[in-house]
Amino acid sequence: MPLLPFSASSRLRTAACLLAALLAGASMAAEPAGGAQALLDNFAEVNARMARSGLGRPMVLESAETPNGLKGDVYAVVDHRLEELRGALERPEQWCELLTLHINNRRCRVGQAAGGGATLTLSVVRRYDKPVEEAFELPFSYRVASSTPDFLAVDMRTAEGPFGTSNYRVLLEAVRLDAERTYLHFGYGYEHNMMVKLATQAYLATFGANKVGFTVTGRDENSQPVHITGLRGLVERNAMRYFLTLDAYLAGLEVPPAERRERRQRLWFASTERYPRQLKEVDMATYLAQKHADRERDGGR
Repeated sequence: MPLLPFSASSRLRTAACLLAALLAGASMAAEPAGGAQALLDNFAEVNARMARSGLGRPMVLESAETPNGLKGDVYAVVDHRLEELRGALERPEQWCELLTLHINNRRCRVGQAAGGGATLTLSVVRRYDKPVEEAFELPFSYRVASSTPDFLAVDMRTAEGPFGTSNYRVLLEAVRLDAERTYLHFGYGYEHNMMVKLATQAYLATFGANKVGFTVTGRDENSQPVHITGLRGLVERNAMRYFLTLDAYLAGLEVPPAERRERRQRLWFASTERYPRQLKEVDMATYLAQKHADRERDGGR
């Protein structure tokens, strides 16, 4: 790609940075496994890989480029009963609380769709320190696709996004493993046009060149792991950040309701600190201050 003049390069950087934040903020989902038995079959396939994933817990993270976009999937075992998940994740208000744990997500509002059903509008900024007035809004339709004694599926999607992106989708599937454990699939996917793809690749090759994902592609001369970069690295960072919002949200159930908000925020931040090469952005004091300011701005909600 030829070098761009300064003004064009500056615009490209701004657009690509915002796009990267939006892709993180809008978590877009892949196809469902297909129900309780299909998800259990998937668990049987990936169970052995979880122990050697290198992520420090029973989890597998996958990413792929599709013909028209990207997708990412996290598969993990959590120490929560399925009944806990159902009670914590069946309402859109609960998802707003969960999604705004992410540092770039500054506001979330629940509404009613014209044809019935719930909507969830997420306000995302390109950098954590930008005001909410500069955020882009992504209106998702929200649907509990399945809720049975052994299986839960929640589906969120929106057809249009900014900068030539479209067909955003968020998917959560959960199946009972035993009395105390649940197996989760958290997936996302989206589509983009060629101009968006090239702009994002340019950003990742220049201003974002130091950013990596989690997949190990080889070893360097010192036998240290070499991690994936580029578009799949972007997808993997987003997937992990969003899985960690889910994980922190569920862990917050262990404390009294009045303590849950800050407990979840601290847990989310501490979880991202386990992967500094991929996820480090700010210190905890800055993160907590931002979240406190967001809550005060919205009347303490």
